[in-house]
Amino acid sequence: MCAEDRKPAKKTCMKCEISMCVQHLQAHLTTPVLLQTHPLTEPMDLCGNTKCSQHGKLLEYYCLDDMTCVCVSCAIEDQHRLHNMKTFSTAHKELLEKLKAEQLILQEKTDDENVSLEKWEKSEREKLGRCSVRLIEAVTNLRDISLTSVQSSVSARMVSLKTSKISMEAAQKEKDTFRFLQMYSQVHQDVEKAKAVDLRKGLEPGSHRDKLVEEIRQNGEKMVNQASQFWGSLLTLVDPEHHQELVPTGSHLIFEPQSLGPGMSLSKDSRKVFHNSWLGQCCATLLICSTKTASSYQRWVVGLSEESDWMIGLCDKKCAKNLKDGAVYGLCWEDKQLSSLTTKRNEGSQSSTSQGLKVQNTGTVQTGTQLVTTSALITYQGENGDEPVPRPEKVEVLWNFTASMLSFFSRTGQHQREEIITMKLKASVSNRDLAPFVQLGKQNIHSTTQQQDWKCSCGKVYYWDGNRYRDHSSGYSHQSVCSCGKALSVTEMVCKLC
Repeated sequence: MCAEDRKPAKKTCMKCEISMCVQHLQAHLTTPVLLQTHPLTEPMDLCGNTKCSQHGKLLEYYCLDDMTCVCVSCAIEDQHRLHNMKTFSTAHKELLEKLKAEQLILQEKTDDENVSLEKWEKSEREKLGRCSVRLIEAVTNLRDISLTSVQSSVSARMVSLKTSKISMEAAQKEKDTFRFLQMYSQVHQDVEKAKAVDLRKGLEPGSHRDKLVEEIRQNGEKMVNQASQFWGSLLTLVDPEHHQELVPTGSHLIFEPQSLGPGMSLSKDSRKVFHNSWLGQCCATLLICSTKTASSYQRWVVGLSEESDWMIGLCDKKCAKNLKDGAVYGLCWEDKQLSSLTTKRNEGSQSSTSQGLKVQNTGTVQTGTQLVTTSALITYQGENGDEPVPRPEKVEVLWNFTASMLSFFSRTGQHQREEIITMKLKASVSNRDLAPFVQLGKQNIHSTTQQQDWKCSCGKVYYWDGNRYRDHSSGYSHQSVCSCGKALSVTEMVCKLC
């Protein structure tokens, strides 16, 4: 504003779009109207960025939703009118507090001793080294390839953490409100990228990871027992999402029968379920109980029969004898189709996610005055469109108490694991009310007063005459062998805790 004797600027008026020295600034500081309506900032070069490009009005507000400065017309008339608007000073204060909180979160990630690239590499090499003592040179070469690839990926991801740290420090040093708000959008982007970084994650999805996984698989098939252990360790390192070593469920997990058909029985350790088809249909409901107290999650793996239908998941403990009366979250194999079951209250909604699979609603069942159980068919995109998911050989279930998440995986072999579906449990359902369960066959298929018909795998049907089964067509009595030659009194295992 100085015309002749130019003195250093003390403040810049955003409305007048002019910078002023101490002397010329007095009018803005002593005149009430100017003090209230003319915002002052630290001295800055003005390039027309203090006015709205659309309305030509002074930028006075900050839109938290779009992270941009707006004028009064934008705030009350245009696309920002329903957004969260703040004055500059309020936005500056709130976003600065948010930035400090996010900095603490990221600081914990960078201060973690396991985050150090050198310590991480040393830890992984030692772990893999214990498994590779007696392995051949080719196996050692695979180890080095895997570590180098993951190390490069982790190193690249650490750049995002460093970038966010620099951005946040620069923003916090900026004392001028307007400049801080102008740069906040980029700082926010850097912080969000850093928050998404998982330094313990394997390689990023892509052809390189797929090629490396395939190479490890092919070589792993040629290894002996020691090499097989090493092979599994590499797969877990590179692609932990789909490859986790199958750790047997502890002996502390046992079956607790809630209902057993006449042909059903348990092993002495209560970890296996047997069925004698001659004595009745396969039908049982069992809770999976633990003698230990779980902290933040519970995991169990169940091997299931190819012959019978089944359901596995969580149910209301009070309604275990009749699942229709309570909440159910589970995976169901019925009529050669895999589906998910979720329970919700009439006014709520239940969400679930799956990777590479599609979930199609197939119906609802009223479970009470307030609860509804929804069945959804699970398919995947095949060559001929949506195709049914094959029956899993083994089902691994992971129940995360803290996140209220229930995940199901299909286990193949010792190391390969594929996610089937992950469900978000309703907040209204307490973990204390739920319990792991397995249901074999269709619930209430048997009757305590009347024996059911028995059907052989060849299709022939027999009825119970009070003493023995008879052929429907001829009435001829059979005791132990069907006309197809199959033994009828063989007891087979239909379910076990793996």
